[in-house]
Amino acid sequence: MMTKKKRKLLYSKESIIVIVIFLLLSAVLWIQKSGEQYTVTSEKDTYLKDVPSSNAVFDSLPKDNLILYDESNDTSRRAKEQFSQILKDMRMGYQIVDISKETIPNFYDYKKVVVLLSDLESLGDKAMEMTDWVEQGGNVLFAVTLAKDSRLAEIEQKLGVANSSFENAYVKKIFIDKDFMIGGGKSYSIDGAFHSAWAVTLSSDAKVHAWTDDEVKTPLIWEKKHGQGKFVIDNFGIYERAVRGLYAASYSLMTSVTAYPVINGTAFYLDDFPSPVPAGDATYIKRDYNMSISDFYTNIWWPDLLKLSEKYGIKYTGGVIENYEDDTSGNVHSQKDIDRFKYFGKSLLANGGEISYHGYNHQPLTPKGIDYGDEFPTYKTWKDKKAMSSSISELLHFTKELFPKGEKSIYIPPSNVLSKEGRAVLREDFPEIKSIASNYFPGKFTYSQEFEVADDGLIEQPRIVSGASWDAYSDLTVFSELNMHYVTTHFLHPDDVMDEDRGAKLGWSKLYSDFTSEIETLYKIAPNIRRLTGSEMAGAIQRYAILTINQSKTDSGLELELGNFHSQAYVMLRFNEGQPGKVTGGDLEHLTGNLYLLHATSDKVSIEVK
Repeated sequence: MMTKKKRKLLYSKESIIVIVIFLLLSAVLWIQKSGEQYTVTSEKDTYLKDVPSSNAVFDSLPKDNLILYDESNDTSRRAKEQFSQILKDMRMGYQIVDISKETIPNFYDYKKVVVLLSDLESLGDKAMEMTDWVEQGGNVLFAVTLAKDSRLAEIEQKLGVANSSFENAYVKKIFIDKDFMIGGGKSYSIDGAFHSAWAVTLSSDAKVHAWTDDEVKTPLIWEKKHGQGKFVIDNFGIYERAVRGLYAASYSLMTSVTAYPVINGTAFYLDDFPSPVPAGDATYIKRDYNMSISDFYTNIWWPDLLKLSEKYGIKYTGGVIENYEDDTSGNVHSQKDIDRFKYFGKSLLANGGEISYHGYNHQPLTPKGIDYGDEFPTYKTWKDKKAMSSSISELLHFTKELFPKGEKSIYIPPSNVLSKEGRAVLREDFPEIKSIASNYFPGKFTYSQEFEVADDGLIEQPRIVSGASWDAYSDLTVFSELNMHYVTTHFLHPDDVMDEDRGAKLGWSKLYSDFTSEIETLYKIAPNIRRLTGSEMAGAIQRYAILTINQSKTDSGLELELGNFHSQAYVMLRFNEGQPGKVTGGDLEHLTGNLYLLHATSDKVSIEVK
């Protein structure tokens, strides 16, 4: 029998071994997460050289689409602003005609017509000519809610309308058919809902793709074949960036096959990270965690975000802020307290992330003479362009000294504010900055962007949604942009948890739960979408923004010729007739219904259509 003393000694040895193993594993984990030993995989071909601008590419396209609008009508004008960008992004060349000033050309000179008019009386006899053209193989999209008048009454049956009213229907929620769009099979709420849809019932031969999520189920998007051609009707009456994907999907219904380039990627930015400890009210951090601001970020916030990174393959891009001083004189000095920067920055890099530039301080690059008013009452303007340049030069030096490894090529404007003078400084003085990541939506002082290569070569990379808890408008935008550009770009601030306007009162636990749910939903909808860093996203946008597609029918199906092709490209394809089979020069991923994502590996792609 083993003595009590021997058993005690054995247990002690076993305990020591367990403790040692635990400590070793903890040390390895700490090293991984803290980034003290990190490696960075450098992409040599992130950016293309000497590429044309998006405008130059678009100007080269054949103008086989006709857009009809009325400059004197506010609704028509707002719709035109959206469609001119939608078709540009889909790489569909067009001619715009203002019917209040110009003569409507011959429909037979075009493949498709987009009508941005509610009042068809303004078309006169051209309305009937249009229906005759469709009967012979033309395709028309009515993208503005139609108002019943004598002209519309003449043709409404041809549009699939069985009964109609002079009244409009209320559109609070749009239900999307699951086979029509990525993320369909559910409804999306409309901010500022109003009676925006023509109240109609349709004939049985009209195919409905979206309707109001209520008892009436008013049709909001439908198609109707007419002879050899087709009508497509959008009937929800919203004309802003948040719904571009619905219009792109509607447009893609018109011909037997529609192909348009997409980005294929998600990117998540952490603005003000790494940075000094954020200033602000720690009320809710104290309430929920009884911690200092610094300890909260180290022990709670950042580990939580790393969990999401590990689970969903997210590669965060952090935007460095060197200090929170408000000196805009150009007299810069280097930040001496670097421990926090090193810890978080190296951990970010160790976990597949990337460093970008946010600001020497958090003062936007705007010159004297700009009055922020009540919008940004604490912000100051810079002495001159030289002062702006000095601040960015110091930021770049500071960041490169701390983090010599990895791509650093993205500039994030503080508060998404950037003047034309500040942008000129970036472009002229800092060629290492390849892309600007700001905001998709316009706003007072906001540097609003499209997904494009600017005329001066800078890559515009808008962020479309922000924060940890998305509202209904954000959900709609995310859904829309998956169908427009097949992209999601997002940014989060560490100090969101201290700002009541950004949900601080809810507490980080609730915000984190909401954020987790949103990301889970995103990747459930698009499980194979690429997870990208900021520079990878910029490179993806650059390739997308210059791609052209020449589509032609063959005896066996479809052939695509891709212009400005570099290594690979992504194309959204909707097969309105037939089903795709064998693919040469790429591969197809089925997304939903008759919608597919083509990964092209050659500039010539052949697809059999059965």
